[in-house]
Amino acid sequence: MKQVNFDQLALQLDEVKQQVQTKVGQEDANYIRKVIVWQRVYEWSGRILLMLGFWQPLLWVVGVLSLAIGKILDNMEIGHNVMHGQYDWMNDKFINSRAYEWDIACDGSSWNRVHNYEHHTYTNIIGKDRDFGYGLLRLSNDFRWRVKNLWQFITYVLLSVLFQWGVSYHEMAAERVFFGKKKDNRDNKVSHAELKKRFFSKGAKQLVKDYIIFPLLAGPLFLWVFCGNLIANLLRNLWTSTIIFCGHFTEHVHTFTEEECKNESKGQWYYRQALGSSNLKGRTWFHILTGHLSFQIEHHLFPDLPAKRYPEIAPKVQQIFQQHGIHYNTGGFWRQYGSVLKRIIRYSFP
Repeated sequence: MKQVNFDQLALQLDEVKQQVQTKVGQEDANYIRKVIVWQRVYEWSGRILLMLGFWQPLLWVVGVLSLAIGKILDNMEIGHNVMHGQYDWMNDKFINSRAYEWDIACDGSSWNRVHNYEHHTYTNIIGKDRDFGYGLLRLSNDFRWRVKNLWQFITYVLLSVLFQWGVSYHEMAAERVFFGKKKDNRDNKVSHAELKKRFFSKGAKQLVKDYIIFPLLAGPLFLWVFCGNLIANLLRNLWTSTIIFCGHFTEHVHTFTEEECKNESKGQWYYRQALGSSNLKGRTWFHILTGHLSFQIEHHLFPDLPAKRYPEIAPKVQQIFQQHGIHYNTGGFWRQYGSVLKRIIRYSFP
């Protein structure tokens, strides 16, 4: 493999970022506001159509799909990106990383601590990045094989079905709040009592909203709305988990040890992001529904840039990688997802 000049790599990628930062402005603000409007249109159209299912069942089906799209847009293109601080420069009262709260069971501040900081700082460093395998799946030889790994494909399916709850519980599991021995020398940023409060409070809010308030408002159509919300949440969970797994756990994604990453330079950090990420090819609508995480490489390199800019950045990043002999991991959805499943099954065994 060609020797990477890390200093040059850092300079080139920093230049790409600076070029884009000079363009960020009103166009990006208009874009995110437009997406928010469309998200509300899909969500409320879906909720209305769910109640018309008694008259025409096909309208109920359309309502479920519309509500699911609304939830996906809220989580992916809006929530995820806004909470990364991509639009903090707007100084908007609601569209900022401190104030935004998404339509998902996970408390926003918890996600910011575990994902926004830990994952993006220590991407794929075993023992530091708690997002690698989510503590449930063995996805590399860095982890000792255990008998429970034999059925980890079933675990993966269950995690996907309940993904919003897995994300919500992720920080509590890492802190051994309910189960397991507390790790020594753990620097707890939030007390266990506060973690429990936020977990149950946000989770209860989601359950009450989707499975009590909206169904009750529908009166005799309670079950139509209840089931519609349940399926919409399921579709959202399956979509988000699949996209996230495709960006992080394809066949050729690399892992790193803490020793390898000591005293890491900016260029070496960029290099680690490059080898720890995967992209997905698709049309514009596909990229929007993924929150532009179909450009996971660019997202890991520049997490605070507006995600809508990733498509224009990608060709430049790919060219730079080629110059340095770095593999640019991209492919169609089914090829990349197939390699994720292959990895899950491969490491199910010793």
